[in-house]
Amino acid sequence: MKVVISPDSYKGSLSAQDAAASIAKGVKRACPDAELDLLPIADGGEGTVDCLLAAVGGQKVWVKVPDPLGRTIDGFYGLLPDGTAVIEVAAAAGLGLIAENEREVMRENTAGVGELIRHALDHGRTSFVIGLGGSATNDAGIGMLYSLGARFYDASGHELTPTPAGCRNLAHVDVTNLHPALANARIRVACDVSNPLCGPTGATAVYGPQKGVTTEMIPVLDGILAQFARVVEHDVGISIKDTPGAGAAGGLGAASVGVLQAELVRGIDLVLDITSFDQRVSDADFVMTGEGRTDVQTFHGKVVFGVAVRAKAHGVPVFCLSGCVTEDAASLYQHGITVLLSIAPGPISLAESMQSTKAYLTRVAEAATRAFLAGRLSQRA
Repeated sequence: MKVVISPDSYKGSLSAQDAAASIAKGVKRACPDAELDLLPIADGGEGTVDCLLAAVGGQKVWVKVPDPLGRTIDGFYGLLPDGTAVIEVAAAAGLGLIAENEREVMRENTAGVGELIRHALDHGRTSFVIGLGGSATNDAGIGMLYSLGARFYDASGHELTPTPAGCRNLAHVDVTNLHPALANARIRVACDVSNPLCGPTGATAVYGPQKGVTTEMIPVLDGILAQFARVVEHDVGISIKDTPGAGAAGGLGAASVGVLQAELVRGIDLVLDITSFDQRVSDADFVMTGEGRTDVQTFHGKVVFGVAVRAKAHGVPVFCLSGCVTEDAASLYQHGITVLLSIAPGPISLAESMQSTKAYLTRVAEAATRAFLAGRLSQRA
């Protein structure tokens, strides 16, 4: 019996790798001879580098870069065997890098992301995958572009600081000195949202509040991003304001598409393709996946949904083991999920559940495997 084990991380509790190991332990208890293919998955956001390196090999490259407030940190990117550089925005401009009492979105930028790209370009890399999840910034990618050679000016020709506050009076962007290797680079940006750059469904209004943007700041920041879009359209000749996905990662999607000529792709599909998920699942007896909470948001490019759709195409059953399963998740049965299982043993606190996730996953994985084997025996009988 072959089982593919492809969970997401269980936020605040387990990495995808640890979750896969816990599930595997339960499967082995029920079926010691099972052939297990551990393939932990991320959707293009935080954890993507580790998942891809574990799945296909490669190495992690560490680089000193500025965090969103300009402080030097140890950033990283993954280097896959085929030479592709995999960059997580969260590794250099992530929300987890800024304490809640330090959040000043008007002063924060994505320069660290640009430094990671520059480092890879300087070392001959021309293929990139950039995951946009988990950003702390709302700078439309101005900081990233600055690190790659772009410069920003006001109407008088004075150079501006590459932050939202510094670019309030942006009138011109000069991209003539962008890193020359960008001309031959293929950049795929993992993006699972369709928000435009500006407006009521744009980067600032939708995602700004979780980054510390107050109600009063929203129109100010939104105006700065709108001005950036106007200047890019005038100076670079590309319209980015209403491009679906431009609002991802505080507008980093806009800079990627409008200036770096990147291709926006669905994160989970990109990861599943790179890890050869279809080939690995094609001869499996069943798949086990899961996440911390399975609800209506799971349908929007999350790991569980992506795994289920791909497995369904091969006629392979999928068990979903999650910390919490809401009623609206039942629609997943139409998209490839065979069984939705909550791993909680009963009414318990969130804290207790998160502390015992490993044990709960192992227990439910064992029970699900025993149920599968019992069903197989009854069919043979």
